[in-house]
Amino acid sequence: MATTTPHRHSAAAEATAGGLTVFAAVLLFIAGVLDFFRGIMAIANDNVFVNTPNYVFKFDLTSWGWIQLILGVIAMGVSAGLLARATWARVVGVGIAGLAIIANFLSMPYYPVWSLILIAMYGFIIWGLCIVHKET
Repeated sequence: MATTTPHRHSAAAEATAGGLTVFAAVLLFIAGVLDFFRGIMAIANDNVFVNTPNYVFKFDLTSWGWIQLILGVIAMGVSAGLLARATWARVVGVGIAGLAIIANFLSMPYYPVWSLILIAMYGFIIWGLCIVHKET
């Protein structure tokens, strides 16, 4: 009769998992800072952004500024939790990155290149947080 033993990760796999978590935490902090400053720009001076009058999802830029600012602050806080290796931070990090992708998609006509850059950054964050199977 065969017995099953728990699956153990090698030291290299555990080091890689820890490195991906740190990578995601640092990238989340940087993206959060960028969203924070983008939010301040939209709140303080709406004429920094391109005006797209015929966009399906038309919103007031000041409102988008507050959304970006709040998401940025939360992202920076979650990145601190990721560096402390808190499990809640990984779950919240994936959620906040997903919300930030949606927010950047909806604000794409106002600042298209920057929105695409942040969408890619948040995509890498989600990948980095989801690829790790075990806390290190």
